[in-house]
Amino acid sequence: MMEFLVVAFSLGFFGSLHCVGMCGPIAMAIPVHGRGLGFRILGIYLYNSGRIFTYGILGAVLGTLGLGMKLAGYQQILSITLGGLLLLGLIIPRILSFNNSLFLKFNLKLKGWFALWVKQKSPQALFITGLINGLLPCGLIYVALAGATSSGETLKGALFMAVFGLGTLPAMFSVSFISSFSKRFRHYLSHTAPVLTFVMGVLLVVRGLGLGIPYLSPVFKAPTKDAPAVIYCHKPQQVITSAPDEH
Repeated sequence: MMEFLVVAFSLGFFGSLHCVGMCGPIAMAIPVHGRGLGFRILGIYLYNSGRIFTYGILGAVLGTLGLGMKLAGYQQILSITLGGLLLLGLIIPRILSFNNSLFLKFNLKLKGWFALWVKQKSPQALFITGLINGLLPCGLIYVALAGATSSGETLKGALFMAVFGLGTLPAMFSVSFISSFSKRFRHYLSHTAPVLTFVMGVLLVVRGLGLGIPYLSPVFKAPTKDAPAVIYCHKPQQVITSAPDEH
């Protein structure tokens, strides 16, 4: 479990460079500038809390989906498929793009809500702005959601996304204090996403292969009628039994 959360936090922490590059202007648009230091800290905290809360809800939903696949005995296939899609998406970006009209309409609606709430300066509005921000399209979030889905558990999926969000917090919290940011520097930072996508894709594929590597690629035993699904994170050890002495 700890290794699972370390991956989530690392993805968020190192991926926050991408967040600064792509979402930095959004974070800097939060209406906390020109206010007292206490309000600025509270406002940025509320905004990011809303964002992380949304991540946790999304993680719980997709973790539940992964649970259904796990109970059906398809967890390994799911992990390999998700990892393969991430890797293939690096080669053919359109595979993971969302260009259908329904998605575009929903995205426009989200942006409209975000623009509406970001203009307000109350603590409640800042939290709601963060909630909406957590739903805005982002390639890095899709990568994290793939990890949450592969967890195969509702709680683990929620924890994965929440810890991922916490990993992004230091950079996003800091950038909200900045009123201007180098466009060229943001452009360089945005290029970290493909590297993280590649690493996550490889991890998911290797995990799904069940190579018997402790923690990284544990052996997965499919569920049966008498036993639930079991993942062996350590190398199985031989158990020697002996018959009781006869007297």
